[in-house]
Amino acid sequence: MGDSDATLRRRATFAAGLGGSMQPMNGKSAAASQSSVTADFGRDNGLGKRDRMVETARAKSKSEKHKRRNDISERMSCHKTQESLLSSSSGFSNYRGILNWCVVMLVLSNARLFLENLLRYGILVDPIQVISLFLKDPYSWPAACLVIERQLSKGSFTERVGFQVHCINMVNMLTFPAAVVLLVPSVTPVGGVFVVGTHTILFLKLYSYKDVNKWCRELSSVKAKKLARSLSCPSAQHLNGGDRKVCYPGNLTIRDMYYFVFAPTLCYELNFPRSPNIRMSFLLRRLFEMLFFMQMLVGLTQQWMIPIIESSMKPLEDMDLTRMTERLLRLAVPNHLLWLMFFYGFFHSSMNFSAELLRFGDRQFYNDWWNSETVTYFWQNWNIPVHKWCLRHFYKPLLRRGFSKMVSQSAVFFLSAFFHEYLVSIPLRMFRLWAFTGMMAQIPLAWCVGRYLRGNYGNAAVWMSIIIGQPFAVLMYVHDFYVLHYGQEAD
Repeated sequence: MGDSDATLRRRATFAAGLGGSMQPMNGKSAAASQSSVTADFGRDNGLGKRDRMVETARAKSKSEKHKRRNDISERMSCHKTQESLLSSSSGFSNYRGILNWCVVMLVLSNARLFLENLLRYGILVDPIQVISLFLKDPYSWPAACLVIERQLSKGSFTERVGFQVHCINMVNMLTFPAAVVLLVPSVTPVGGVFVVGTHTILFLKLYSYKDVNKWCRELSSVKAKKLARSLSCPSAQHLNGGDRKVCYPGNLTIRDMYYFVFAPTLCYELNFPRSPNIRMSFLLRRLFEMLFFMQMLVGLTQQWMIPIIESSMKPLEDMDLTRMTERLLRLAVPNHLLWLMFFYGFFHSSMNFSAELLRFGDRQFYNDWWNSETVTYFWQNWNIPVHKWCLRHFYKPLLRRGFSKMVSQSAVFFLSAFFHEYLVSIPLRMFRLWAFTGMMAQIPLAWCVGRYLRGNYGNAAVWMSIIIGQPFAVLMYVHDFYVLHYGQEAD
């Protein structure tokens, strides 16, 4: 009985405890129960989110692995769509290394020729010999008197009389120095070139001076209120550099004439553009270049050109075409280098030197002739002063008189051919017309290149005409000079 009572009491106690746990305790048991249920539901939802996150992470890892595999394949790939650099569609334009390579090859090839020349002929450079060409006697000095245009437009005589005086003056300017060079035996070819070259420049300058003043008188006669810039005085009273501007006839002074004579231009204006000041560093650089290139021209002519020319006389006399061609090609390289040095020394160094000294503002003495794709473009851009003169005082007046463009262009080439022959034949005292023929041959050459060759082919044709044509003319003149002056004595 005692054991059964104890057992009953334990069961009652457990039931009471269980029942008590199901009863509300201080009003909080229901809420706690509800929160426990909500927590259990949240735990269930949390498990779903974690599953989704795990699945997302697994998908990302798969995509990253796939991307890494793609990256690896891209890194292992060595090809892509692209054009060759030398194709025009590639857009590549940096060929500086090729230019440097050309310069290195040119230096190396010419260094071999220079060493060969030294080993064969020794040192032939003699500056005293060049100086003696000018100082041998007083007659070899260039003419000291430059005829200055006087005031022929003041109304003291008519335009017709003034034109006749101009013609007499300018014809004498070309014939008098030519007669001195031809008749005085002591005048050397070098001195003769200097004399006729100086008077040719003066002839072209005074022709422009005469034309511009005539245009001013014609415009003044119709009482024009404002003239073109090249013919008139603008409304401002001073130039940028502080110089006073002049109007016709205030320009007819000795000072104005001398400035135009020494200015690096062939076209006259009443008011030239002026630079604000003289840059001494620029002036000294150009002076150094002038002296340097002058010495280089003389030295390379004596050391390189003369021996090749002397060795070419025998093949020319024997009419050995093979050896003549070989001598021509051998002469082409030094002749072309000397021509390039002359171009830089004259058109850049000396003309910029005189322009800086006179504060002359227009420094466009040449244009990009090295890019010429036609012969016409070359002649229009390698010598801007002469081109401006021909265009302003010869070509356009012919067009205004009713001549066609072809006839006017041919007339310009004819005038250029005349002066080329004048500058060569008079100092050499012989008339072979090689220079004249070479210039007139530019007309059909220009037509052929412009019609059949374009772009780089046209540029190559222009370069070939320069490189081969010039030494050919040099050989012809030297041969004829040698035969004329030394052939009879040798016989």
